[in-house]
Amino acid sequence: MFTNKILLITGGTGSFGNAVLKRFLNTDIKEIRIFSRDEKKQDDMRKLYQHSKIKFYIGDVRDIQSIHTAMYNVDYVFHAAALKQVPSCEFFPLEAVKTNILGTDHVLTAAIQAGVKKMICLSTDKAAYPVNAMGISKAMMEKTFIAKSRMVDPHRTLICGTRYGNVMASRGSVIPLFIEQIKAGKPLTITDPNMTRFMMTLDEAVELVLYAFSHAQNGDIMVQKSPAATIANLAQALLEIFQANNAIQIIGTRHGEKMYEVLCTKEESAKAVDMGNFYRIPADNRDLNYGKYLDEGSPKITLTDEYNSNNTQQLSVADIKEKLLTLPLIQEELLYWTGGTP
Repeated sequence: MFTNKILLITGGTGSFGNAVLKRFLNTDIKEIRIFSRDEKKQDDMRKLYQHSKIKFYIGDVRDIQSIHTAMYNVDYVFHAAALKQVPSCEFFPLEAVKTNILGTDHVLTAAIQAGVKKMICLSTDKAAYPVNAMGISKAMMEKTFIAKSRMVDPHRTLICGTRYGNVMASRGSVIPLFIEQIKAGKPLTITDPNMTRFMMTLDEAVELVLYAFSHAQNGDIMVQKSPAATIANLAQALLEIFQANNAIQIIGTRHGEKMYEVLCTKEESAKAVDMGNFYRIPADNRDLNYGKYLDEGSPKITLTDEYNSNNTQQLSVADIKEKLLTLPLIQEELLYWTGGTP
């Protein structure tokens, strides 16, 4: 499906972009364009891969002209550019608005004007019942791409999204932090031992996007069913893997944090389509002529339970260890830790 096609990844120097590159570079894809604002990360990536299929574009989703330049002749877009750190977005909420909402609108506009065939926007579980600025901005990002999807012919440009849980060992996540604390002999700083988070690997994140690419309809949000773990069990699993005995320090929740995350709300669950390992959340495509819905009536909606990190499958410490040991970051760090050579 990507044969001789051009793929643009916004925010492409991040964890997701690297995972996509590793997946696609040795296929018959024509070109992968990496669009981001950090020239240092682009240079690092260029040196790492040294591949003729990768093209780099410096720009910012806040600047629509820079997006237009990168969008020329593009077939597909994976929109991953975002401000995603919860505490920093709490202190600078307007920056989250500029990147996550307005920036997404810029990418959508440029993609539609360029005749892109399919665009997938990457969202987060924090967009469901959001309580922090990052989650609110991502919820608005979802509303933005759904609204845009109503205005286009899906046979020309199909717009959909994915909603992730916690991507294990991604940049800025807790696993790299715990590893650094273990290596330094410092206490592992835990916000709340009973806090739960969905656990998915980067490979699973890519699989979700590819599933959305193949199965999503216009305006859909695709969700992958994922197991979850408590932060306490995650920390214990890492300590056992590294055979360390660091202390645990409870520091309390950070700005804007929730005790558990939601991937599919009660309202969404009422209309979601169960697709085995995934849920398809269709867009509400009613227009504003509410009179006709009142006159004609509408099906009664019975709310079911939300799908959250408390009521999904819970991973034991042994389960978490098994999942962690599949991650390249853990394998590399463990090799150094045990005195091996990469």
